[in-house]
Amino acid sequence: MSDDLRYHVDGDLVPAGEATVSVDDRGFRYGDAAFETLRAYGGTIFAWDAHVERLERTCEALSLEHGLTAADIRERIDETLAANDLADAYVRLSITRGVQPGKLTPQPDVDPTVVVYVKPLPRGGLESDPVWDGPATVETVETRRVPDEAIPAAAKTHNYLNGILARAELEDEADEALMCDLEGHVTEGATSNLWFVRDDTLHTPTTDGPVLPGITRDIVLEIARDAGFPVREGRYEPANVLEADEAFLTNRTWELRPIATLDGREIGGGPVTDRLSHLYDERVEKRCYE
Repeated sequence: MSDDLRYHVDGDLVPAGEATVSVDDRGFRYGDAAFETLRAYGGTIFAWDAHVERLERTCEALSLEHGLTAADIRERIDETLAANDLADAYVRLSITRGVQPGKLTPQPDVDPTVVVYVKPLPRGGLESDPVWDGPATVETVETRRVPDEAIPAAAKTHNYLNGILARAELEDEADEALMCDLEGHVTEGATSNLWFVRDDTLHTPTTDGPVLPGITRDIVLEIARDAGFPVREGRYEPANVLEADEAFLTNRTWELRPIATLDGREIGGGPVTDRLSHLYDERVEKRCYE
């Protein structure tokens, strides 16, 4: 299927097999780039405004003044979906600082490299099928989450070495690596936010620590509070999660994915996870399909 796809590279739609960037591009050399992972449901980019705002925050953190408007970015995404005849899709947008002289220090004049690529996903909403094969097996790993003071957790950049090292530790084909901060508090997965239910309260690690403020995370927080669930954002030990009644992960692609086991201990989903998943599907259905 990927051979038939067309990607958007610097203003042009090109076959996926011909989509390239320069080896001198700073996104390739240094991971000097911002990106967003989005989902299209029924041809609508879900939570578009939130993605734009986070992209702006990332670029501000990188001092990357790319000069693109939100309308221009959206046009490129819509063109890519249309060129591939996709209504339900995974969408990734990358903006690098482009090609600059071979020095680590970024230059103020930027000719950005902008890439949009897509792949088909199942329909979302109330008639959805999950993109995952089953509940996730999760392992805590020794790799620590990079402190916010070193690399801002809120910046969604191409530099994914932290998550790669975490995933490299996994054994037995586990689905996700759970990282802790330098003090031993659980933070997040390599590509997901963590949630668990204990004593009828929904818990998630606070973004005051080195935790990416995921957009799906924000939506679940809003949905849970609107539905009257007690919610707490805090700092937790791994043992707190192991003692949970339910646990799940969130990201833009997975939406809500129950945790089957953590470090071999069975947890699973449950009524809170199921209810929140249904409410999330209802929101997608209303905003993207109706």
